[in-house]
Amino acid sequence: MNRKYPYRIAGAASLLVLTAAFVPGGRSRPSAEAAALTATLSEWKIDLSSATIAAGQVTFTATNAGSIPHALEVEGNGLEQKTPLIRPGETATLTLTLKPGNYEIYCPVGEDSHKKLGMETHLKVEGEKPAVSKYSSVEIEQSRANPPSIQAIQVNGGGPVVQILPGPFPFPDSVAPVLSAFGDERTMLEKQESNGPYSNNVATTSGTFSFTAWDLGATRDSIDGVAEFATNDGARWRLVLDRVQTKDMPHHPRFGGVIMGLYYHGMTTVHTPLVPTINSAVALWSIGHLYRNGTLVTDDAQVHVMLLSRTRRPSDFALSCWDCSKNKIEELQLQVTPAKGEPQFDAPGGFLFLNWEKSRGRRTS
Repeated sequence: MNRKYPYRIAGAASLLVLTAAFVPGGRSRPSAEAAALTATLSEWKIDLSSATIAAGQVTFTATNAGSIPHALEVEGNGLEQKTPLIRPGETATLTLTLKPGNYEIYCPVGEDSHKKLGMETHLKVEGEKPAVSKYSSVEIEQSRANPPSIQAIQVNGGGPVVQILPGPFPFPDSVAPVLSAFGDERTMLEKQESNGPYSNNVATTSGTFSFTAWDLGATRDSIDGVAEFATNDGARWRLVLDRVQTKDMPHHPRFGGVIMGLYYHGMTTVHTPLVPTINSAVALWSIGHLYRNGTLVTDDAQVHVMLLSRTRRPSDFALSCWDCSKNKIEELQLQVTPAKGEPQFDAPGGFLFLNWEKSRGRRTS
């Protein structure tokens, strides 16, 4: 799947019901006969009441226990059905007839971005067991000898380098309708909207940035890279990326690791709406050693990197779109902030935010 998901639903009812139960011949069985499963949705996981169930009619009751909208999709064995969008605190049901086999249970919001962030689980539907395996011993041995390749990406920053300085967000009318989805983060976002790091206040500078990132799973992702650049106050900076942040970050709660191909920000309600809606080749959260004019500032710098669809104009580097997801992926963003409890950096705004406007990435195995 790779599609946008609607973000508005009509009506104010707290219980949404979608019945999609089919049996051979086009007849449906009454939902009273259905087995029951509950699914609790939150950032970023799905808790299913059981990982196995008998074949037949099944009713999924999905509750959004998170702080942003979610949905539930069931896919497998030729079937693909989903609930409407479920807002925080609301519940929806989905009744399906499931054949024996394995099914993916996930959240499809944000062109499957929520799924990529971890909102995915599996359901085994049990029926009559086959007498023999459908795989031959040769196929099994070949599978063991050729495990799936590791996802990696090599990225090189290029083109004009710009430093983004504190200032007002240029699309307040567009961001206001989605701020309410962010719960406790809303106060911080409103402050950043008036004077934050997502502004049209930019300065041209110079620097280099290259890295390799490996997507090895939730706790084994890896990063190796170096950024060297100047800021508009004349300081020279060096950032060495040597380990991935796999826990929630103070300034990017609920995120961590290396994620390939994420559709988020802006109107998607996946993290901050103060970056326009984008597609990314890679998004990662890491920790690095940061040096200013040759002196170590911290070995615990909090780093967020995205190779994403272009958001800024080539002329004055102002933000040029609210939905930039269809633009060419060539903008490399680097954000560096102090760890929780550490002082702000000796830089304008106390943070570092730079773009390499003509960058490229190459997937490797």
